[in-house]
Amino acid sequence: MHPLIDEIEQRNPAGIAAALGRLVTTGRLTPGERLPTVREIAGALGVSPATVSHAWRAAGAAGLIVSRGRGGTFVLGPRHDWLPARSQVMAGRDLPTRIDLSRGTPDPDLLPALGPALARVSERAVTSSYQDLPVIPELLAVLENSWPYRAESLTVVNGALDAISRSLEQIARFSDKIIVESPTFPPFLDLLDQLGLAVVPVAVDAHGPVPSSFAAALLQSPVAAVLQPRAHNPTGASMTEDRARELALLLRDSPTASGMIVIEDDHSGEISLADDVSLGRWIPDQVLHVRSYSKSHGPDLRIAALGGPTKIIDRIVARRMLGPGWTSRMLQTILHELLVDETSIAQVDAARAEYARRQRELSSALAAVGVTSPAADGINTWLAVDDEQNAILQLAASGIRVAGGTPFLPRNEFQPAHIRVTAGAIREDVSPIADAIGSAMRSSANGVHTLTARWA
Repeated sequence: MHPLIDEIEQRNPAGIAAALGRLVTTGRLTPGERLPTVREIAGALGVSPATVSHAWRAAGAAGLIVSRGRGGTFVLGPRHDWLPARSQVMAGRDLPTRIDLSRGTPDPDLLPALGPALARVSERAVTSSYQDLPVIPELLAVLENSWPYRAESLTVVNGALDAISRSLEQIARFSDKIIVESPTFPPFLDLLDQLGLAVVPVAVDAHGPVPSSFAAALLQSPVAAVLQPRAHNPTGASMTEDRARELALLLRDSPTASGMIVIEDDHSGEISLADDVSLGRWIPDQVLHVRSYSKSHGPDLRIAALGGPTKIIDRIVARRMLGPGWTSRMLQTILHELLVDETSIAQVDAARAEYARRQRELSSALAAVGVTSPAADGINTWLAVDDEQNAILQLAASGIRVAGGTPFLPRNEFQPAHIRVTAGAIREDVSPIADAIGSAMRSSANGVHTLTARWA
């Protein structure tokens, strides 16, 4: 008997599709494996072929399977082998969909225009010396004036993940323990896996890392923590000043985490409604603060600022000199122009307001269909569901793609199931989307409640 038959708990389209989703995502059905025919499944279950066909359509819309006509139906293999594990899951399979709310990327139409900034870039990519300072002076001045605390040194790197990766390489050694929020941005977890570092998860609430959970994590003698102070991905939580102070004092007074470094990823600061906060205000010698401009000014700029203790920043700069050398001064010039030009500033301000409006409208529309959503800053919303796979499949059948919560959790971390919805990508009338989410949640609630214990 095919394993799908034993996995099915409810003999309706949603139950069949959810069972298929569990088998595919856990690897019990392998890429390229041929599935039984619709009539074979229907006969084994005692349901109509139409019931199975409906389940197959939902699974196909979610990118789990593909039909090849008379050749049969097959489990889709990964199309992004060059990506790390969690990133492969997040990437999806680029199948047609009505609206994609799974990506966590900014709306291209809300990014500032690059034309005026490009016009001010030199016609030739010239630098007078390979040993020049890595940051152009005019950008450095803007960064220093806008930094949330007085950092000893600032440099520029190729995006937030580049900053975090190079920071961890200077701070941590194989098997060291690193505090991360749970849930958190999936590439952080992939990066820690690549570096052979052990994850110490801390819970997150509406104001950031939960102090009691953070204090318990400090008892495990971690060498670093990776935190998101604003517009936390995936929850949309932003840290308050009181919470940042409490965490900083816990760290300062911890005998088991002496010298621990906090790496702060402020990836959405320019489009966040929250105040600019950093633990560096109280413990500047233990904080590396990262400010990325991907969400506000464009992911393809590949540029972020990194500030912190000189002894660490200098090592990062020296290591980069043996790799990329420096971040293109042409890109730095573009970013500087975007940060000081009044038109660009106004465009980013308008984007911030528009993202906030979209979040409010989604929250209100969800409330109208009986779905409670937490207050969210930035572009993402984190919604609890009873069954992750079922909710994803139901929404996919409606032409809406969302991200499952599984990749956002550390290995063996048990939490109620969630989906992440990129509210910032909703340009159209939000009511049909909220209706579909509400319908998917009701369908999920009628199934078997599951907890996510992932990446075991």
